[in-house]
Amino acid sequence: MSADKPTRRDLMKPVQLIGLAFGAAVFTGVVTLLSMGFFQQKPGDEIQQALVVAAIAAGVAFIVVLLIVSLLLLAVDPAQMERGVDRPVLLPDEETPHGAGDGGAGAAASGDDLR
Repeated sequence: MSADKPTRRDLMKPVQLIGLAFGAAVFTGVVTLLSMGFFQQKPGDEIQQALVVAAIAAGVAFIVVLLIVSLLLLAVDPAQMERGVDRPVLLPDEETPHGAGDGGAGAAASGDDLR
C-alpha cells in the first residue's frame, strides 16, 4: 500500500462519473424493454415503440444520475474530507446546560403565571 491518501478528485474522476451514469442508463433501458415485452413475440409496431420508450428512459436516467452525482460531489468541502472528526457529529457545536435554554418553561408549568 502507498502512504498517499487518494483525494476526492482521484476517487471520482469524470470517466467514473460517466461510467456510473451509463450503467444506470443501461439498467433502466433493459428493465424498460423487459417490462414492455420486447423479448416476446409481438408485432413490429410494439417492438419499435418499446425501443423508443427504452431509449428515452435510458437517456433520462443517464442525465439524472450524472446531474445528481455531480451536485452531490459539489456539496462536499474538500477541506472537511481531510480533517478528522473528533466529536459526535449530530451534537451542536456548543452544548447548553439542561434547563438554561427553556425560557421559563418550569415556571409556566408550576402555575406561578396564572392569576
